[in-house]
Amino acid sequence: MVRLTITLDDDLHRAVKETAARQGRSIGKIIEESLRLRGIKSMKNAHQLVEHARTQACLSEEEAMRAGFEETRAHREQ
Repeated sequence: MVRLTITLDDDLHRAVKETAARQGRSIGKIIEESLRLRGIKSMKNAHQLVEHARTQACLSEEEAMRAGFEETRAHREQ
């Protein structure tokens, strides 16, 4: 496990601290859960998710890459 130091606004720190006490959980657990809910994933988990989606869509790796590039390009052009 890695230790991390962050700087929070006083009001936000107080709110997280109160939430942790009310829920009987640590501030670290609340922050971890928040990151996961925002979609933060390790590269290993992200690769597994993409592989699963590609398999479910019955796409070859080449087809999936092409679709990904096209989708990214379309999004950037907006």
